[in-house]
Amino acid sequence: MKTSQAQIIEEYGPFPGVTDVHGVTYDGQYVWFASGEQLNAINPANGAQIRTLATPAYAGTAFDGTHLFQIAEDRINRLDPATGAILSSIPTPGDGASGLAWAEGSLWVGEFRARRIHQIDPQTGDILRSIESNRFVTGVTWVDGELWHGTWQDERSDLRHIDPASGNVIELVEMPEGTGVSGLESDGADRFFCGGGSSGKLRAVRRPGPAA
Repeated sequence: MKTSQAQIIEEYGPFPGVTDVHGVTYDGQYVWFASGEQLNAINPANGAQIRTLATPAYAGTAFDGTHLFQIAEDRINRLDPATGAILSSIPTPGDGASGLAWAEGSLWVGEFRARRIHQIDPQTGDILRSIESNRFVTGVTWVDGELWHGTWQDERSDLRHIDPASGNVIELVEMPEGTGVSGLESDGADRFFCGGGSSGKLRAVRRPGPAA
């Protein structure tokens, strides 16, 4: 297993009216993050807050190329990103859904304390498969066919590249002490966007090069 220290290359926030950063996603232009009662879009080039959508937003966030998906307690809402209108809703798997990602036509949902990631049908919410982790799961993201998730347990956080078949950790990126990861998203290239929980901040972390 390859292990490295996180390289934080950008820190955004704090933001007006935001005390907590939860789920994070990226639409190819803006980074969206959940902050309780609203979703926020920022420009990652300068950290400027572009717009907000009023919607329950206390956990994971995802974008499928057209719509936003947002965990709202025991539901996952599909939202119109222009208006914030809820277009449809499916149940969350398990108890305590955390991270959320879109990949391969499916939603991938972290179940925090159960230490699992579920692949679910975005139309019905049916669980297609489950992957076990060995730490509490926060954010979830896919990039270049790699499954990564954030952890936050015992006051420590890291980013983990895991084998989607076995759940085995391939690569570990350790965050600095006192720096939590509440949400995780890739920009599709060399950056991860990490929600900072009660710090009210969002951080960009350098994605490591290919594992040796």
